[in-house]
Amino acid sequence: MADDTRYLCLDFVNTVSWRTRAQPTERLTSYADLVAWSQDAGVVTEHTAQRLLEGATRHPASAAAAFKRAIALREAIYRIFSAVAGGRAPELADVATLNDTLSETASRLQLAWSAGGFAWDWAGDGDSLEPMLWPVARSAAELLTASESKRVGVCPGEGCGWLFFDTSKNRSRRWCAMEDCGNRAKARRHYRRSRARNTNGAA
Repeated sequence: MADDTRYLCLDFVNTVSWRTRAQPTERLTSYADLVAWSQDAGVVTEHTAQRLLEGATRHPASAAAAFKRAIALREAIYRIFSAVAGGRAPELADVATLNDTLSETASRLQLAWSAGGFAWDWAGDGDSLEPMLWPVARSAAELLTASESKRVGVCPGEGCGWLFFDTSKNRSRRWCAMEDCGNRAKARRHYRRSRARNTNGAA
């Protein structure tokens, strides 16, 4: 399995769009979706993805349990980062959920010699349907324990709730994307100002 990207956990959390709406948009609705996301994110190879799908076909109950655990981990990570971004203490149950996966991650992580240097690799994933959760959990733990954790924000766009990493020098970023939620907010403010001016003019 490939090593995790630095902010993989945020990408995983954002597999739900419009979190704060009454009906969020869920991108992961099955174990197959989870495998597809994992391959797209680069945390499993095409070969591993195929093995996982074949394993899920042979062991549907195990695949369902792996999918359920993945969603529970995703939501725990979301709530932890949301709490930190809001200056609140995270729920201990959410930290425990993350730690449960981290405990397995620690036993799977190993050094591998490749192309004249060392790199992190994952050992013994041949019998597991949950290998994509290990780099996600590791990514979350590394970001939470870094000073940069304070740069994770929650988009306040109407109905959004996506997590983002603020790379601005003065930590002034507010939206998940200016061209998306930022522009919608600007358009709403412009509409309210125009409506107020028209109302006052009519009066």
